[in-house]
Amino acid sequence: MPPQIALVTGGTGGIGTAICQQLSSQGYRVVAGYLPGDTESAKAWQERLLADECQVEIEAGDVACFDSSQTMVRSIESRIGAVDILVNCAGITKDKTLRNMEHEQWQAVIDTNLSSVFNVTRQVIESMSSRGFGRIINISSVNGQRGQFGQTNYSAAKAGMHGFTMALAQEVARNGITVNTVSPGYIQTEMTMAVPKQIRNEIVQGIPCGDMGQPHQIAHVVGFLCSVETSYITGANIPVNGGMYMSF
Repeated sequence: MPPQIALVTGGTGGIGTAICQQLSSQGYRVVAGYLPGDTESAKAWQERLLADECQVEIEAGDVACFDSSQTMVRSIESRIGAVDILVNCAGITKDKTLRNMEHEQWQAVIDTNLSSVFNVTRQVIESMSSRGFGRIINISSVNGQRGQFGQTNYSAAKAGMHGFTMALAQEVARNGITVNTVSPGYIQTEMTMAVPKQIRNEIVQGIPCGDMGQPHQIAHVVGFLCSVETSYITGANIPVNGGMYMSF
């Protein structure tokens, strides 16, 4: 039986890379999505993973654009096969307080972090349904649960991702498809390490576990949700935040 195919949008980013490595180690055939125009850096990223014996394909697509998302998925289907697992991991930040936020900063974050979930999932849901199996995992954020100063755009988008998760989970549960959210806290990536050290220290002081998380800790949860054995978990939000935000 050929390996199942997993598409990870934003796959060349910090958390995306760890997810690609995790799923590859579990025997999935992994495709990492990247932005058109970033082909050179995506190929270099792929070569680094191949050097570590991690087999990963790459595919260009702007997930903020419905047509580009469709082209990306159709290319994967023609080159490799139908997508069995989709991890919606692509995301950006454009932080500003609301009264200083430009419309472009709002729209760019909503398009990339939230509309992308529809844009890509819409391309795979029919095929998953017809085959009676699918795993859709949306990478949200602790700030979608609790909000964050200066992140009305980001917090709204990330909260919206889980609303999407709960609704779609009900639509496709009888088709053998699970839809879940993973909500990371502050994870040590290039993006978080770009935050000034003083602010990072303040953030860490508010985390009960006492440190930022690591990308592989998010990837492990994603890998767990992809398995056949987790077919009874759907519509759930799994927080991985070091105790930064606790709820039922």
